[in-house]
Amino acid sequence: RAMLDLTFHSNGNPVRLQEISTRQSISLHYLEQLFRKLRTGKVVKSVRGPGGGYVLSRSMDEISIKDVLDCVGENINPARDILGVPSSGIEIMKDESGNDINAIVDTKEFNLTKSYFENLGTIMQDYLATTTLGDLSRKTKGNEAFNENANNASSIRSNIGEINQ
Repeated sequence: RAMLDLTFHSNGNPVRLQEISTRQSISLHYLEQLFRKLRTGKVVKSVRGPGGGYVLSRSMDEISIKDVLDCVGENINPARDILGVPSSGIEIMKDESGNDINAIVDTKEFNLTKSYFENLGTIMQDYLATTTLGDLSRKTKGNEAFNENANNASSIRSNIGEINQ
């Protein structure tokens, strides 16, 4: 939201974090942390002095949503927690030598589930890497009812199903 706010309100001029904070109801302290990471990741540039603030470091069409999420450290991999270890409360059996027998779950159900979520992660990464701030900006500006109808959010990229075919 903060990056879209910056995109919408910049017009080439710096935008103060306090303004974004007020418009988006996001803590100023949190925005300062995020924009420090975004600046380090070269997604935004800071402008000092009177009238200072932040601007995009590149064209909105050159900044993917994945770039933004990577900069701020968001892990969007749905398979990241699928490790194959038994749930808590499951007694791990030992063999005669004291080695764990069932310390790792390796069933067809586990492998199918893990594979499914790894594939979902790949689709998500591709989608986020090919959707830019410019795409979202144009979609919102081209659809005046966008904010009134939450179902429009899914129509940013109508051909998402084609990735999986």
